[in-house]
Amino acid sequence: MKNNNQYLEAILESIKIKKKLITLNKEVFLSIKKIFSTIRCGGKIFICGNGGSAADAQHLSAEFLVRLNPKINRRPFPIISLAMDTSTLTACGNDYGFKYIFSRNLEALGSKKDLLIAISTSGNSRNIVEVLKQSKKMKIFSIGLLGSNGGAAKKLCSLNIIVPHKKVARIQESHIFLGHFILGGVESMLLINQQKK
Repeated sequence: MKNNNQYLEAILESIKIKKKLITLNKEVFLSIKKIFSTIRCGGKIFICGNGGSAADAQHLSAEFLVRLNPKINRRPFPIISLAMDTSTLTACGNDYGFKYIFSRNLEALGSKKDLLIAISTSGNSRNIVEVLKQSKKMKIFSIGLLGSNGGAAKKLCSLNIIVPHKKVARIQESHIFLGHFILGGVESMLLINQQKK
């Protein structure tokens, strides 16, 4: 970098995008309610993405299977990454094709009482499109954490949360923020529900 201006510009750009997320208020709170009701009714949450989005999917999965808030010890909640393991991924990629790595696992493990979260900065990844088609076929509610204009995934998701930007890094920064906020909201509702029992 030539000077601090690029650093400042990147920070300001990130702040500007975060401010735009305010317009997604309705979709964010609807997703919290849907995830909560799915888990409360005994369903599972499946989550997937490619590259950095795969890392975000595993990150969010780990925080619900283990712990999201260091001050809250509670039972684990079922959020499962569809990027299972290297054996499953490479077997499916080799035998059927990379575009089926998520849909094959969803078909094996999912049911209509479950929910799918698909993370994609472009919305055009073939394996994301394929898993969303599979979720429709299985009548599984789907939430798309997308970027730019939502791509092909936009028409396949039951609910879209689209970060209106084209830079992958900025979209991913917003996706992990949204993921943390949404799961935080779900956790609070689940804990309140447990206390009522």
